[in-house]
Formats: sequence, structure tokens, C-alpha cells
Amino acid sequence: MRNAIVVLGALTLGAALIGPGTSAAAEDTAGTLPVCWEELTAPDFIAAVERASGTAIVPLGIIEKHGPHLPLGTDLLDVRELVTRAAKQEYAVVFPPYYFGQIFEARHQPGTVSYSERLIWDVLQETVDEIARNGIKKIILVNGHGGNNSFLPFFCQSQLARRRDYAVYLFQPQEDATAGAEIQKLRKTAMDMHGGEIETSTMMAHRPDLVHPGRAGTQSGSDLARLVLPDTYTGIWWYARFPNHYAGDGSPASRELGEMVVTAGARQLAAMIRAVKADTKVLELQKRFFDEADRPLATTQKK
Repeated sequence: MRNAIVVLGALTLGAALIGPGTSAAAEDTAGTLPVCWEELTAPDFIAAVERASGTAIVPLGIIEKHGPHLPLGTDLLDVRELVTRAAKQEYAVVFPPYYFGQIFEARHQPGTVSYSERLIWDVLQETVDEIARNGIKKIILVNGHGGNNSFLPFFCQSQLARRRDYAVYLFQPQEDATAGAEIQKLRKTAMDMHGGEIETSTMMAHRPDLVHPGRAGTQSGSDLARLVLPDTYTGIWWYARFPNHYAGDGSPASRELGEMVVTAGARQLAAMIRAVKADTKVLELQKRFFDEADRPLATTQKK
């Protein structure tokens, strides 16, 4: 399911070739440190944390149906592509593939992996705790799955429930007007919410081997509008509208459109990484907040 941001897919970075006796510092100076956590050696991880100014990114995907023509891991692959491209523009450490998210609405479709609500919370909390234990104090969450759109802001807000020595940031980009206009010129479909033209195009841009465009029309991605309740939210809304877990039409997708989307998204994320690396206020304000929260009656009541 598409997030509010445009998401992309996984990039397998080639391991850097380092000759005998080459130090981590020399490797860092040459700019050849991998961005992916799992590709770093333990000594190089130390250099990577320093180079990243203590900043890491967790790209969050999911395992679910994406129409009849895209792989189950589309969100996972796409969001890692976005993040790895951005991290190569503005260095940060990228956490390994992460697919523990909210996807109850797709449990009726084959291949979906849907963990319990308590588990997805605990795994994410322990993940950011472990990242921080490894010396990284700025953790950026990048969401590649629309089903996490309520979960992740609440998770971030809940980091204030107890004292922490690290900060969690959630990437929530505004629409880039210039890039958006160029993307709109290439689009051929109006309704595109899940597995449609954009997601199909982005997968074509980096993993065309996993895309089956000829199958895109074999199932309907139309809105069935089976439930109309004014001023109401209910968890069954997605199934009521899109029981095929397909919303849109992937048939008109193009690699050109996908590459444009990938490039624009990575550029925006790189700018956000740069800002987070330079930020000193969030951790400073969190410490002040936790100090005051320990003694609320001593908190100055300012006019």
C-alpha cells in the first residue's frame, strides 16, 4: 500500500573492495563506506557512525499483495531503494530490511505476513533501543507502507513516555511542487492508491525483473464503495473498497515515471537527513522535558 510519500525499492550495494592494510579512516575519507548496516564490518561500523554524525535510518516496509503483477515485498523493496539512494547523497547508516508493520487488512490475501499488534510495537521499540545502544542517537523512520500511517506517528509520540537518550524522527515530506508537476505530466491514471501506476513504475525503475505488467489487468483495482457511513472510521474500510488489495491500474506504468519518482523522493530525504544530522534542539529539548516530567510541581508556570 502506498504511503503518503512516494516510495521506491531495494538497492543491493556492492561491497567496497579494500586492499590489505587499508584503515577504516582511509576508507571513510575515500567515501567508500557502505551505507547498509549489514554490509559494514564491526570496525567500519564505528567509522560509519562517526561519518553519519550518529544518525541511522529504518526503512519500514511490509509483506503483502500488490495487485496480481507486483511482488509481495514491493513496499519493502521500494522504501529501501529510496533510503539507500538518499543515504548515498547524505551519508547515514541504513538498518537492514524491516517488514514488521500493521497489515491486518490484507490477511485474507495469499502471502501476507501479519504480526500481532503488540509484537509490531515491541519489535520497533526494541529495534530503536538497540540502534541507540550502538551509539546512534538520531533515528529516522521512513515509512514505505500506507498501513503504518497511524501507527508510526503514535509510536513517535510515545517516545516521550519515558526518558530516552536518543531521538526518533519520522520522515513526512511535503509535496515537491516542481517534481510533482513533472510527475503528473507522465501519469496516465487518476486513481492510484495501491499497486497502481506509481508503484508499478517505481519497481520498473529498479527491479524490472520482478514486475509482470501483462498481469496488471487480470484483476480489478476499482473502488467497490461497499460501505458509506458519514463522519465514521472503521477498520474494515479498505476491504470494503478494495477487496482485491489492488487500488488503481498498473498497466500504464513506465520506467521513466518510476525513475522520476525515485529521484525526487531520494532528493527530499537526503535534505531531511542533512537537517537531522545538524539538529541539536530535539535532544536538548527532550532532556529538558524529561527533567521537568520527573518533577512536574517544580515546573515553572510562565505567564
